[in-house]
Amino acid sequence: MELDSSAMETGQTGNPRPLWNIVVVSAIAAGIQFGWALQLSLLTPYVQTLGVSHVWAAFIWLCGPISGLLVQPIVGYSSDRCTSRLGRRRPYIAAGACSVAFAVFFIGFAKDIGHRAGDSLHKPTKPRAVAIFVTGFWILDVANNMLQGPCRAFLADLSANDHKRMRIANGWFSFFMAIGNVLGYAAGSYSNLYKFLPFTETTACNSYCANLKTCFLIDIVFLMSVTIAAITTVKETPLTGKEGLDRDEGKSSGGAFIGELVTAFKTLKRPMWILLLVTCLNWTAWFPFLLYDTDWMGVEVYGGDVKGNDNEQKLYDQGVRAGALGLMINSIVLAITSLGLEPVSRLIGGVKNLWGVVNFILAACLAGTAGITKVAEAWRDKQGPQILSPPPTNIKCYALALFGLLGIPLAVTFSIPFALASIYCSDVGGGQGLSQGVLNLSIVVPQMLISVVSGHMDAAFGGGNLPAFVLGSVVAAISALLAIFALPNPKKQVPLNSGTAMAGAH
Repeated sequence: MELDSSAMETGQTGNPRPLWNIVVVSAIAAGIQFGWALQLSLLTPYVQTLGVSHVWAAFIWLCGPISGLLVQPIVGYSSDRCTSRLGRRRPYIAAGACSVAFAVFFIGFAKDIGHRAGDSLHKPTKPRAVAIFVTGFWILDVANNMLQGPCRAFLADLSANDHKRMRIANGWFSFFMAIGNVLGYAAGSYSNLYKFLPFTETTACNSYCANLKTCFLIDIVFLMSVTIAAITTVKETPLTGKEGLDRDEGKSSGGAFIGELVTAFKTLKRPMWILLLVTCLNWTAWFPFLLYDTDWMGVEVYGGDVKGNDNEQKLYDQGVRAGALGLMINSIVLAITSLGLEPVSRLIGGVKNLWGVVNFILAACLAGTAGITKVAEAWRDKQGPQILSPPPTNIKCYALALFGLLGIPLAVTFSIPFALASIYCSDVGGGQGLSQGVLNLSIVVPQMLISVVSGHMDAAFGGGNLPAFVLGSVVAAISALLAIFALPNPKKQVPLNSGTAMAGAH
């Protein structure tokens, strides 16, 4: 993959930076993922309280892939050439963090602003709050893409072409994503958190809404703290203006970006094409569950209904909070697994075998959601429709165990593809920012597909979440086979006398 041939643009000359630099920059992932955890666990149920149906809620999530499709490659390309005196990645990281803070403020206060703008408390649909929420949500996804891509590119820069250090750096990034998840899901599962900030409960914003608002205010403080710590303690060597413009001489910046992106795809090598395909299938399997995991707990496992009577709404809310607990367990497993990926991959013959094995685990877990749902439905049928109560302990344990087991493949999904993209890019001297943007295209395309079809697919099969989950199980099994039998392992590096390393040719 020939994204760029100048060593200047890779920023990966010399020896790798100290491990503490990588750890401090990776910690930004905790702040990013704290907000993502709140999105994944609470926002789909929250947006339905604004009057948006389950089917149309999926379309709101289209912002993520659309912004990723456009923003990450552009930001990655621009950061490769940024000549700011602060460095190439740090200005984008700072701007992204500030934009996230701005966006989550609007999301949390959407109901209050909508009510002051004229929304009725007595009508099920609150159009002004929906408009404010969607605007904030789209800004949030753009900001997350502006923040996450440069962070991973910065880690590759700090690794200085060392393949093992790149895998370790992405493992740390995955670890801190898990830490952010644990904090976010713990906050989302605690129903009385808003009492620490009592002003968050208002006429338009009930306790559930106030809890969400409180969580996002905490997220702002946390994200800004870890970002400021990283950009003030880990320094970059700025590019000179001449270095940043050498590759684009005689072209407009837009033309240079489009030309290099086209060149990147035209010159992709076989390993990178297979990586993109496996990543695409992997995320196609993941997205239905990531979008609707807490909704699945509320509807299929607990038997609740967000638009039902008071008892059904209470059951749904209990299920959503149980799902948040499951996601917290998932993140604990994710954190532990992330730090053990490097030795485990050596034991089983390389990262491609590891990726394949865990994708089979993903396939089994997604298929297992159907079994848990059937057991829960059979229990409710036995109780009779007049009895509305949470499922028994054994069914809850089955569901929570499934969440925990899914933390193993998620650790690999958050780490191995990005490390491989950095390794393949470093082998040909490419710009790390653009390489992460190219990989991100194989993530956002399936997300767009799932966001468009999953709601309608579920509605066509009775309104539940299982059809999309079962489809994900099949796709996960296919991605496992491709990872094992088609994806090549990176070749070992040959140490040089200077102390740096050179990758073997693929």
